[in-house]
Amino acid sequence: MKSLTAVVIMLLGSNVQAQISEAEAARLGKDLTPLGAEMAGNKDGSIPAWTGGITKAPAGYQKGMHHPDPFAADKPLYTITSANVGQYKSLLTPGQQKLFELYPDSFKMQVYQTRRSASVPQYIYDATKANATTATLVAGGNGVDGATKGIAFPIPANGLEAIWNHILRFRGVDIATHRGQAAPTASGDYTLVEMEEEIRVEYARPEETLEQMRKDNLLFSFKQVVTQPARLAGTALLVKETMNQEKEPRQAWTYNTGQRRVRKAPNVAFDTPGTVSDGLRTTDDFDMFNGSPSRYNWELLGKQELLIPYNDYRLHSDKLQYSDILHKGHINPDVVRYEKHRVWVVKATLKAGMRHIYKTRVFYLDEDSWQIAVADLYDNRDELYRVAQAHGINYYEVPVQWSTLEVYHDLQSRRYLALGLDNQSPMYDFDAKLTEANFTPASLRRQGIR
Repeated sequence: MKSLTAVVIMLLGSNVQAQISEAEAARLGKDLTPLGAEMAGNKDGSIPAWTGGITKAPAGYQKGMHHPDPFAADKPLYTITSANVGQYKSLLTPGQQKLFELYPDSFKMQVYQTRRSASVPQYIYDATKANATTATLVAGGNGVDGATKGIAFPIPANGLEAIWNHILRFRGVDIATHRGQAAPTASGDYTLVEMEEEIRVEYARPEETLEQMRKDNLLFSFKQVVTQPARLAGTALLVKETMNQEKEPRQAWTYNTGQRRVRKAPNVAFDTPGTVSDGLRTTDDFDMFNGSPSRYNWELLGKQELLIPYNDYRLHSDKLQYSDILHKGHINPDVVRYEKHRVWVVKATLKAGMRHIYKTRVFYLDEDSWQIAVADLYDNRDELYRVAQAHGINYYEVPVQWSTLEVYHDLQSRRYLALGLDNQSPMYDFDAKLTEANFTPASLRRQGIR
């Protein structure tokens, strides 16, 4: 790997003090973006300078709409197929390369002009600069202290800091969604599973203080209720995610329609199969990675230039039916946009004595948003097992860079899971005004039986 930043640090201590100096933090907003990316473009100009990302919605947009593509006039610069993939291997992960090998006649990547569109509200930038000199890893890296609202470690010193940046990145404050997922069989047949989700992010609330964060130790609350198909309707999940998972692990409850009971669910973590996912993703695959990082050693391998899904507004369009997207073997490559971006590369290796179906995970984090864009996942034989890609857009009414669809490819079964299908659903509500009462076991039961 050609690294722009050669950093490899293994974390073995119980508490890691990694605050940066005021002089280093002063780089944010100068040669670094407010979230810590390189402000400048690359040498050949194929990656431009960051100039603030998208700062306003395009003309004609109104809240509640599926987001019109601000770059609709862009045409592909080139297309990668199995015939010419060898020319582009340095810009592809091993998992991405494997997709060309498995689907030589149908998989391709259409590569477009790079648009550094990522942006977040000003208070997130301000909080990130404040966090830069105060945030620390605690509990052996199983928690963070001294940070709220913004990115905790905009100039990361190690892999744990980088993965916590993904976990803590801004995704809004109160969000309500209606999304679908599908797991096509090898023949391409699928059943659409529809879910309503609510997320209340305590960490991102403008009024949140360090003192309150330490007292409550609550990162976010998440509730998910399956609404379709009828045989699964009412299946529900509630998660309370903590900031310091050693002090207080994640709390979770499930509602089972057959038993009509809410039960505590301590196993909703790590490699437990994801909700109605046909076993094609783990619980900690959700959002590309979530939860406690405690089972892995984390290395920061540096940066590289990579082709990743970006500005996938066409894939997000309400002009598409799900059958336009869900094809045999992989999603329809004609509606996917790839761009060249710099990514942080983070390698997670399973600790001795720990159990997980993934022995090694390599994450590629978009430098502008800290969103994991691609994940290569290896089994206990050190063979590629799965590859996941997050197809991001800027929800410019917020603004926030977040995925519109996550796709998890199981390379061994040649199946995939598409999570986040929203083309034929109401658009995300980032003004949901959720309260703590939305996230109680009693509320889970009420929604499950309605």
